[in-house]
Formats: sequence, C-alpha cells, structure tokens
Amino acid sequence: MSGVFITFEGGEGCGKTTQLKLLADVLRERGHDVVTTREPGGTPLGSGLRELLLYNKRRGRPRVEACPPQDDAPLLPAFAEPDKPSGSPEPAASTAGPVPQAEMLLMLADRTQHVHAVIRPGLDAGRIVLCDRFVDSTSAYQGYGREIDLKIVAEFNAFACGGCWPALTFVLDLPIKDGLARRKYERKDVFQAESLAFHERVREGFLAIARAEPERVCLIDAAQDIEAVHAAVLAGVRKRLPALL
Repeated sequence: MSGVFITFEGGEGCGKTTQLKLLADVLRERGHDVVTTREPGGTPLGSGLRELLLYNKRRGRPRVEACPPQDDAPLLPAFAEPDKPSGSPEPAASTAGPVPQAEMLLMLADRTQHVHAVIRPGLDAGRIVLCDRFVDSTSAYQGYGREIDLKIVAEFNAFACGGCWPALTFVLDLPIKDGLARRKYERKDVFQAESLAFHERVREGFLAIARAEPERVCLIDAAQDIEAVHAAVLAGVRKRLPALL
C-alpha cells in the first residue's frame, strides 16, 4: 500500500466529522488525491447496517416475485419480522435492538466490507484515505462502553482490518455533557440515547488508547473553537506525517 490512512475518533459531538472535512480541503489544495469515508456506512452494505445499528430501522418484507433484483438493489436485504406464535410475549425493551456482542459483530462486518471495498483500494492507488471512525471506536464503544472483553475486541478488530491500520489517528476529547449538548439532530441514535455512565466509559476508552499508542494517536482538546482544533490537527500532521504538508 502506497497511500496514507488517517482516522478521526472521539465521543459524541466532538467535531471529528468537521475536522476531517477541513483536513481534506487542505490536503486537496496541496494537490493530494483524498478519499473521505466513514464507519459505519462507507459502502452500500454499510449504509444498511448503519440504519440497523444506529436507528434500529428495518425494511419491510420484499416482494421478490413481483420485482426481480436490480443491479442497484441494496446489498443489505430487507428485514422482515418473523411470524410470532399466538400468545407470545412482547420482547423486553433491552432486547429490541442488537445485544452488545451482535452490535460489535455487525460493526465488524461493516468494517470488513469497508476495508476491502474502499480503504485498501484507495491506499493501493496511492490516495490519502480519511476515515470518520475506525477500530478505536469499536474498542471504545463496544469494549469500554458495552464492557465486552478488550482482548476479544482486539482480536476481532485485527481480523476485520486484515492488516490495514491507520498511520495516524486523531482522538478529539471533550467533556461528555458538552459533547451531547452539541448534538442537534432530527433523529437520536442508540448511542446518543445511552446513559452518562456509558459515555464516560467510552471517553475513558479513547483516552486509554491515546495513552497506550502515543506514536499513532494524537490527542486533541476538542473544547477549543473549530479553528483552534483545526490548527492542532494540522500541527499533528506536520509532526507525524510531514511529507503531506
């Protein structure tokens, strides 16, 4: 692989998506071929998984007999509720969405497809690939947040990445209440709806990753204004990947 892989990580409302776009603009101005992508949702399959994971949204039963599959049909097939035996109790609220282990495996399915379809081809073509969330989000959200064994998370992350690892990762750190207050979306996803204790565990996860891998991870105070954070991102690139700037 001849390209450069950079990821942006952090908790809710930290501003990583904005900072990724700002860095992409700077790199393109300097003549670099840049790919911007995200997880989950960087592929057609991932888009369907994103809806399922973040919003628990499922499509109705497809009518395949009347409408044969098209070339542009969604790669994630329609989900239909199974026929429920008469008298069956309603599922508990806690089991309405994926359990933590299933959530992690769906995230990893998204990543595996993403690496093979977008990230690795971009790097092989010599492009700079900027990704909004990657392996560290799985460690922080499913490992620390959902409290899945970190060794298991690391093993599955390595399998999903297939050796495709970021050269540089920016972790944008922000107090939990400040980050949640910034999020003003029409739809609240499953993570935004989680408890403060969950988000504190996630934040500690990102900080632990930054402490453990200082050569790869650049920790930035995201409580600053957008321009100051952008300046810190550029400084991190100049220090760790000077050839890019």
